[in-house]
Amino acid sequence: MTGRHAVAVTGLGVRCAAGATPAALWESLAQCRPATTLHAFDAECTVVYPACPMPGFDPAGYLTPKEVRRADRSVQMAVCAAADAVQDAGGLHVAPGRRAVVTGTGYGGVISQENGIGHPDVLYAPRLMHNAGAYWISAGLGITGPSLTVSTACASGTHAVGEALQMIRAGCADVVVAGGHDCPLTPTTALAFGRAGAMVTECEDPAVASRPFDAGRRGFVLAEGAAFLVLERLDLAHARGARIYATLTGYGRTSDAHHLTAPHPDGAGARACMEQAIADAGTTADAVTHVNAHGTGTELNDLAEAHAIAALFGPRAVPVTAPKAVTGHGLGLAGALEAVITALSVREGLAPPTACLTQLDPRCELDVVTAEPRKIPNGPVISNSFAFGGHNACVVFDSPHG
Repeated sequence: MTGRHAVAVTGLGVRCAAGATPAALWESLAQCRPATTLHAFDAECTVVYPACPMPGFDPAGYLTPKEVRRADRSVQMAVCAAADAVQDAGGLHVAPGRRAVVTGTGYGGVISQENGIGHPDVLYAPRLMHNAGAYWISAGLGITGPSLTVSTACASGTHAVGEALQMIRAGCADVVVAGGHDCPLTPTTALAFGRAGAMVTECEDPAVASRPFDAGRRGFVLAEGAAFLVLERLDLAHARGARIYATLTGYGRTSDAHHLTAPHPDGAGARACMEQAIADAGTTADAVTHVNAHGTGTELNDLAEAHAIAALFGPRAVPVTAPKAVTGHGLGLAGALEAVITALSVREGLAPPTACLTQLDPRCELDVVTAEPRKIPNGPVISNSFAFGGHNACVVFDSPHG
């Protein structure tokens, strides 16, 4: 632990169906208000499933009309969320070369990709590049230090936040704008996940379609959006009198090396990842006050993660929240959005409830928070992302006040 810069979270920005600001997102979570609606994925309304689209999104004021034409919807949301995070932090108070950006995305410009198949225009290639978000953010914010894009499916956002932590620790940057973005609400994506049995395609009430850890769950609900955090050296944040949401203290990443889309059934890789992040934070599992679960609502993922949490912390020994019951699953966005949620949990001293949970799967030996937020003491909080490809990423946040 010696010699490494401590890292503060000083700014948050989001664009998603559950809220266009961190405050609105937190309110949706606290009130167990799912953002899921019945959504037509195509103009002809032939592909209609529960989803979490962001209503009324408008990038005006962040991008010019010309820039909007050059950027996929996913990148437009990323630019807005990143700019909001920087404004929330009170600006970037270091030289351009000491600033960095790390973005995570699973699907890049998939809307532009599908719309342009067979008739691409001259901007087709740059619109669908996975690293387009990192470019637009660095250009807009005057970031000339490191710029990196991570694509590890549903772990992309968490990996982005973790790699940003490592950049600051290594002395490569003093401030990093880090987060994730994805807008995968296309008919092909929906049909693919639906046919694979991973996504909810039928339910009586779309509002309760996403039901992580529930015995009656039917899969995940696709979502779109962007979420970014401003991470900076804790000493510099203190020196400028910055408001600090939390400190980012630990990062773990492992690989299941088991199956392309299924987690290891006993959750071995997930457990190892949590253990690594907790050790990196210089703490112990007994000290963890809350777990923000990956909790997608697929049977395989829920069971593997539940086994890992129960094995590490003990059965029903630590409060667990699954925000995707409210936010849906934004793929590469998810880990970054939940990093924002976890930072807010630390700030508020509350574990938000898990919506739509009516009957806990008895195979999931978890203490899932339901109905209303639960008070948690100061201490480390861990956020999990366990993705297709066996990619696992966990980050640990803690109170800046100890």
